[in-house]
Amino acid sequence: MSDADKKIELITQGLQEVLNLPIVKNVVEVENRPLKIYWGTAPTGRPHCGYWVPMTKLAHFLQAGCHVKVLLADLHAFLDNMKAPLELVNYRAKYYERIVKAMLTSIGVPIDKLEFVVGSSYQLSEKYTMDIFKMSSIVSMNDAKRAGAEVVKQVESPLLSGLIYPLMQALDEAHLDVDAQFGGVDQRKIFTLAEEFLPSIGYKKRAHLMNPMVPGLTQGGKMSSSDPNSKIDLLDDAKAVKKKIASAFCAPGVVEGNGLLSFAEYVLFPISRIATTTGPDGSVVLTDKPARFEIKRPEQYGGDVVYGSIEELKEAYAAEKLSPQDLKQGITDALNALLEPIRTEFNNDPSFQELAKQAYPPPVSVKKEKKKEKVLGSKYLEAMEAKKKREAEKAANEVAEKVEGVEIKE
Repeated sequence: MSDADKKIELITQGLQEVLNLPIVKNVVEVENRPLKIYWGTAPTGRPHCGYWVPMTKLAHFLQAGCHVKVLLADLHAFLDNMKAPLELVNYRAKYYERIVKAMLTSIGVPIDKLEFVVGSSYQLSEKYTMDIFKMSSIVSMNDAKRAGAEVVKQVESPLLSGLIYPLMQALDEAHLDVDAQFGGVDQRKIFTLAEEFLPSIGYKKRAHLMNPMVPGLTQGGKMSSSDPNSKIDLLDDAKAVKKKIASAFCAPGVVEGNGLLSFAEYVLFPISRIATTTGPDGSVVLTDKPARFEIKRPEQYGGDVVYGSIEELKEAYAAEKLSPQDLKQGITDALNALLEPIRTEFNNDPSFQELAKQAYPPPVSVKKEKKKEKVLGSKYLEAMEAKKKREAEKAANEVAEKVEGVEIKE
């Protein structure tokens, strides 16, 4: 296998779909230069363990010698039905950058070749604004709505911002000057919108690399920042991680839709293969080592077991040679090992802690004021007394009228 083939294999490893693969091959094989690729994330809710999935691919891209840009899409965060208030977006963008760096560093990925770009640093320029106008003149409202259907939060009465969002994401790959954009398969419609309309305003087509949507660790389905029950926070302590995984749905022998097995497949096994060495110029270079996933068990239950591939793990689980409890224990141990360096960095760095507070301030509890007793004025009292007197006189008259109308029999 040639060096170019190895790079292409790394770039596409574990992806569900690739659009315009020839673009990738042309850059790597013919132009013989680093593939320029970007991954964007909107800094809204707290990053959770689902972010390990794209992090493993960023590691692959860097290992393949790609020039990787991480877009901290601050304006997208604001446009997505105001998930992030504008006054907090700046802090959240900084927090996301800090977390991404901590995640990659914790698994030995050198971050000196990563480039972080804040969206508003170029999205407020005259040229970008003009391109938005150009796109809005050729993209129909239905096209824009359909493109963002799986990415932008859907509400009963959608805002216009939800239609601008996919146009901006399409333009980002042109303004960031990359060869390819990487994201989840849920963004496929935005990617196809970019391919269809960007050439109409003078930009070339890019390649699009798509990760599968990995089920949530605890509930299955997509892991989401807005659903606390579906996610494990990157700063959750070891006990919280163990508790959440212990309560996860994990049917014996069922492989399909099993979030724990998916996490092992797309995160734990790829990360276990990451190794580093020193290059000719003294820089840290990513290399491979054999995959490994270990589950520790007491001797009376068969002792520790090691799996060298996801196929082995799935086969053992499907045959019920591996119980849900043992799988949960293995995932818990492996995940806590990944999170421990991040927790340690956070706990030992006051600036990191302060940034977290600024990005996600605790909710302010509003105390209800006690109702003030009504102070009755003299005029109010006189009016009430007069009313009572009128009501008493009316009642007395009604009684008198009834008595007069009664016929008395001897």
